Amino acid sequence: MVDADPARHASRTARGAAELKLGDPAIDLLRSRLPDIAALTVTAIIVEVPAYTNALAGPMGAKIEGAVRLALGGFLSLASSGDPGTPLAPALEGAYVLGRGEARSGRTMDALLAAYRVGARVSWRELSRTAVEAGLPADTLAKFAELVFAYIDELSAASVSGHTDELATTGRVRERYLRDLGRGLLQGESAEQLTGRAELADWEPPRTLTAVILPSAHVRGILGALDPRTIRPEADLGDLGDDDADAPEVAVLLVPDADGSARMALLRNLRSYQGWVGPTQPWTTVRTSYLRALRARQLKLTAEPDAPVDTERHLTTFVVTSDAAALDDLRRQVLAPFDTLRPGTAERLTETLREWLLHLGRRDEVAAALHVHPQTVRYRMGQIRELFGQRLDDPQTVLDLTIALAVKPSAGEAGFQGGD
Repeated sequence: MVDADPARHASRTARGAAELKLGDPAIDLLRSRLPDIAALTVTAIIVEVPAYTNALAGPMGAKIEGAVRLALGGFLSLASSGDPGTPLAPALEGAYVLGRGEARSGRTMDALLAAYRVGARVSWRELSRTAVEAGLPADTLAKFAELVFAYIDELSAASVSGHTDELATTGRVRERYLRDLGRGLLQGESAEQLTGRAELADWEPPRTLTAVILPSAHVRGILGALDPRTIRPEADLGDLGDDDADAPEVAVLLVPDADGSARMALLRNLRSYQGWVGPTQPWTTVRTSYLRALRARQLKLTAEPDAPVDTERHLTTFVVTSDAAALDDLRRQVLAPFDTLRPGTAERLTETLREWLLHLGRRDEVAAALHVHPQTVRYRMGQIRELFGQRLDDPQTVLDLTIALAVKPSAGEAGFQGGD
């Protein structure tokens, strides 16, 4: 806020104006012309500053005329009082409030300063004509000009301060509201609560949101390619079971309307960035997308090098791992025939059985997937049939084996691809 202490504003402008010898007749004449000067000033601003063309054409124009009369009248009051202690604070406070109002109206600092420049030129043109008409000597007129422009500079500086403060305050408040909205979205608040938070944050809800988890270091590089409504909520991943202390710090982005072809564009934009992309959801239920992306990260799902993981391509994995303990029990139960074998042999046969199930027993395709000769597949499947017997012909056993082996073991657990 502008300091209201009169002593603080006994500035060079105030002292200089108090020392002006304008005389009462000149001041009275200048005061009588202030309404006309204010009207001409507003008209010039409307014509010359596009941002104000419509804004000042209606009732707002009359308010600004009043502000111009008040500001110039304050200067004349200072000049007529002869007292440098006459407070400038009311005029400066008015200019400060004007600056805040312009920021709230969405007009830029450049537009505000352009209006001041036009206003200063027109005001001085009319004031100088009146001063000459009043018979002021040349040296007094020159001093008058210097002080009028200095005074308008002080007013513009106060307006700039107000404009800056308003933007900073508005930005901080909106940022806080957006943080609250992001937290509510991740926590799964009700649609009514989320709609209220969106209104407070002045955030236009999209049809859908898609959660993206990626290393924090990559956020700045990708934000420019995303919808400007994208939210970056503060997420404590540790609260949801993410205990990988060695993993890089990650961030969550909630991307609007990234469905259909827009999802493909999102995945393209994320190429060269490691990340996990959840399913597209109605915006009020994006928590589902977030939990899916988080689960993909916890499962350490990967795609091509430096490419994001599209969770829509891993739905089977999410289904069969939803109850990890049950999956482990199923694996122990249906793979029990391998328990009598050496670990290396068990791993080779398990991987062969998995590919045999996935490729419906087509030997050449199984061999290609394992990078072995078809005869190797034939030999291994003979071993497997000896271990399982007629159970491999039982549909329920085949279903159990398919589910148990649906998620491919991680590196180190399988993948022996040489011959026996």
